[in-house]
Amino acid sequence: MKQRWLLFILLLALPTAAIAQEAAEESLNGSGNILELIDNIFSALVDAMAGVLFFSLGGIPLIVLWLIGGAVFFTLRMSFVNIRAFKHAIYVVAGHYDDPDEDGELTHFQALSAALSATVGLGNIAGVAIAVQTGGPGAVFWMTLAGIFGMTSKFVECTLAQKYRTVYSDGRIAGGPMYYLSQGLAQRGLEPLGKVLAILFAILCIGGSLGGGNMFQANQSFSAVSDFVPLPNWLYGVFLATLVALVIIGGIRRIGSVAAAIVPSMCVVYVLAALWIILTNISEVPNAFATIISGAFTPEAVEGGFIGVLIQGIRRAVFSNEAGIGSAAIAHAAARTEEPVREGIVALLEPFIDTVVVCNMTALVVVITGVYQDLDRTGVDLTAAAFGTVIGWFPVILTLAVFLFAFSTMISWSYYGERAWTYLFGEQQTQIYRIIFVLCVFVGSVVNLGAVLDFSDMMLLTMAFPNMLGGFILSNEVARDLRDYLDRLKRGVMPIYK
Repeated sequence: MKQRWLLFILLLALPTAAIAQEAAEESLNGSGNILELIDNIFSALVDAMAGVLFFSLGGIPLIVLWLIGGAVFFTLRMSFVNIRAFKHAIYVVAGHYDDPDEDGELTHFQALSAALSATVGLGNIAGVAIAVQTGGPGAVFWMTLAGIFGMTSKFVECTLAQKYRTVYSDGRIAGGPMYYLSQGLAQRGLEPLGKVLAILFAILCIGGSLGGGNMFQANQSFSAVSDFVPLPNWLYGVFLATLVALVIIGGIRRIGSVAAAIVPSMCVVYVLAALWIILTNISEVPNAFATIISGAFTPEAVEGGFIGVLIQGIRRAVFSNEAGIGSAAIAHAAARTEEPVREGIVALLEPFIDTVVVCNMTALVVVITGVYQDLDRTGVDLTAAAFGTVIGWFPVILTLAVFLFAFSTMISWSYYGERAWTYLFGEQQTQIYRIIFVLCVFVGSVVNLGAVLDFSDMMLLTMAFPNMLGGFILSNEVARDLRDYLDRLKRGVMPIYK
């Protein structure tokens, strides 16, 4: 335990101390206040980390190649389970296979809602607008393709999370990449590698929970809310931090209940509004698709040309649906089932709903209305402007949706980070993590978007290195379990409860 604490502290402190000191001195020597000091220190740290973590091969970040290559490998290895098991996944989520006597803390639907609450949100609303603005409409094509292949990555990691989870005597569940990396690799004689990868994943997951799962959400939700409610950023940060604290104290069961109430209703409202805009501009839809497809292969003068479009699309897809980074596996490990493959099949719906459906809705609205060419707007402000061109009052509804999506994402990611923290330091230390998480809500509300977005991408994307390496090594047993499950399903030997 002490060694893990020391490793965690050293990894955070050693590379950043000098940078933080330099940024602080620069801010204090000027006329900046304490909020500018926080912003300057955070931005300096992110710039230093980006130079190390976003190493490129041929102009493409290694992590992007790793993610898309792994997703294609898993899809071929699992014989396109993302297509073959799609219909069965819907039946499972509908509750036809829910056995109340099986171990777990969540139903299949609650687990899906909890995981979706961490993915459907500002990545779909703000992230897509950012991708289109910086990478051009063609980024949407690569984002969609990454989402389709990412369905299988999500299947693999969530199946493994169920298979190697730990069920405590009081009914609580501990699971996720930390456990299948350490236990699964140990069974293959790779125990030292498994432990290193598990610890590395846990550290990165904590960073991801504080970045993309927290500060980015606080930052962009404030941007939306402040357009209608003139609050200072620090006051909004205090308000949001208080709400988050009230929910995360209750653990995964309260998080699952809140997510199941918020996510479906907000998804329906958002999708209906997007559909209205698309249908009222139906004659523009073919041109919008043509712009997206042509931009994917013959991009205009956007950042980085073709490579820039490809990178933006994949980065935003992963940031939105989180396929391959292992986060959702932590929520699905808590599902009430004794069939690991079944929960993996449920999980493959997430990238489809998140990226193929919701992200493309946003993209079509942004492209059809042409607001992505407005360089004075960015992120959620760009999406709000796109909706406002057709539905004048909808930016008010969108503001509420942004707030609720951000809130649901934050409470789900607090659980992911807490499980990673617990793996490293034990159950007795969870309150320390919760305090840090709540404080980061405030930090995210007062720092600039660029630094928050880069930090979020770095933490989320680098989680894929240990997670997908474990998935590659364990893929044979997942394929074997999948064949057995589908064979039993075909023979009709699985009980149906409703």
